[in-house]
Amino acid sequence: MRKRSTTALLLLCLGLVVPAFAAAPKPLRIGTNVWPGYEPLYLAAEREDWRGSLNIRLVEYPSATEVIRAFRNQTLEAAGLTLDEVLTLREAGIPLEVVAVLDISSGADVILAKPEYRSFADLRGRTIGVESTALGAYVLTRALQLNDVEFADVHVVHLDVSAHLRAFNNGIVDAIVTFEPVKTKLTSVGARELFSSREIPGEVVDVLVVHTETLRRDQRRLREMLAGWFRALEYMQLEPLAAARFIARRLKITPQEVIKSFDGIELPDASQNVQLLNQDLPKTLERLQETMVGSGLLRERQDIHDLLESGLLPH
Repeated sequence: MRKRSTTALLLLCLGLVVPAFAAAPKPLRIGTNVWPGYEPLYLAAEREDWRGSLNIRLVEYPSATEVIRAFRNQTLEAAGLTLDEVLTLREAGIPLEVVAVLDISSGADVILAKPEYRSFADLRGRTIGVESTALGAYVLTRALQLNDVEFADVHVVHLDVSAHLRAFNNGIVDAIVTFEPVKTKLTSVGARELFSSREIPGEVVDVLVVHTETLRRDQRRLREMLAGWFRALEYMQLEPLAAARFIARRLKITPQEVIKSFDGIELPDASQNVQLLNQDLPKTLERLQETMVGSGLLRERQDIHDLLESGLLPH
């Protein structure tokens, strides 16, 4: 009788415990490539701004190309991407929505050249390396347009960002379309900046994009994740050197170089995000789409009225 009672009690306890384990959420996987503007995500994880029960997993890839592929294949629930990359995914039929503006590049995306090339016009007939993503192509397209240089005037080779340093230093390319922290590493050895995102203000915007299905089923965790992001931004304001030391270890540059790299990156707070998503970004998207269609980066205009979702931002 005692054995039966003990067995029954054990089964009852297991019955209570098993559902608790079964209810644990699957990881919310957020993909990024290496870029200072995404570092507040890793800072939030380091500072434990997200409770462990949220099961948020950051996945870092060597290049934006791989982030896009992983998001397209649904091995990520969310990702840090640029607006032009989001439009490319939307055209491919991927149901997705933008839930936050992470950063705006105002000088951190650049075209760097060997020191002997003193102007963009000097790159006619030269080899330019660029990552085979929408962003790389977009920055190069805008630079060519603004400097009255045709695509036919330059030789373009596609290089993942992991190969940018080697290709530039070994003379494989005369110029490279790149971004921080590669920008800092190359300018420190004499590379000359011929173009930057400062010349196309508000056009290079990094956002957090999620699958529409993820947005429907996982709003609580997405809200908590964004709250942690904004707490990390506040920490960077209050403790810039401590934050820079952490980021420096990840980017393999000095804390001083980290602080300098953020000179070319704007990090909108929660209230600025509300304004951007509800008022500014719809106009930016329209201009961006028009430019991308005109330059052949998109086949045709799309309906983008439902692309932006500000409801998860802290109020």
